[in-house]
Amino acid sequence: MIKSILLNYKTVYATIFVILCWYLFHVIIQSNIIPNPFETILVFFQLLQDDLLLHVGVSFLRIAVSVLVAVILGGSLGLFLGLHEKYDLYFGPVIYLLYPLPKIAFLPVFMILFGLGNTSKIALITIIILFQILVTTRDSVKGLSKELFYSISSLGANKRQVYQHLVLPAVMPKLLTALRISVGTSISVLFFAENYATTYGIGYFIMDSWIRVDYVEMFAGIIAISLLGLLVFKAIDLLEAKLCKWALLEKGENTNF
Repeated sequence: MIKSILLNYKTVYATIFVILCWYLFHVIIQSNIIPNPFETILVFFQLLQDDLLLHVGVSFLRIAVSVLVAVILGGSLGLFLGLHEKYDLYFGPVIYLLYPLPKIAFLPVFMILFGLGNTSKIALITIIILFQILVTTRDSVKGLSKELFYSISSLGANKRQVYQHLVLPAVMPKLLTALRISVGTSISVLFFAENYATTYGIGYFIMDSWIRVDYVEMFAGIIAISLLGLLVFKAIDLLEAKLCKWALLEKGENTNF
């Protein structure tokens, strides 16, 4: 309970700090390019009653589907390669070659293959998240010592119990950390992808406002995409609190603020 209150306090503090810095830039620059934050916040709430919420909802749906597919595929492949070294010898070099490639460059390819709708955008974001999840999961499993597997096997654990009581608990905290990193990147990529062949999405809304030289609405869109990222991060935090309680306790014991 106390920890939850402290986290909420930190979020409020960070929000106030950002708004004050924003207002300071507005006063110093004295240009419409940096609008008054308080005016922008009022416009943001007005736009929520118009179509801004629809744009945010469409973007959130694209992110949610991409994350779900990437976690299922990337997590499964990562576990398999981490537990089967002979297959990792063949596929590891391929992953090593493809992982650092800028996936955003493949957006035109996905648009040709999957069309101009949601599928091409979801496919792009999925590929970005998938590699991060795959590599993190595989390396986490490979980092487990063989003695741990020998110990749990000596207690009579079957294959399912090895996954349930050893592999998944060891991998889950790192997988969620990788998900945080990759989701932040994917939201940035989504902003870029939503500028092509679409009429809905927060990226489209921001760029449309910029073209119309409506900087107040543009910054209202920036607030919306920031809140979208915060919402996804909070959802991951809730998952971590539910699935990795031992990891949070360890952090609490070893962290001094």
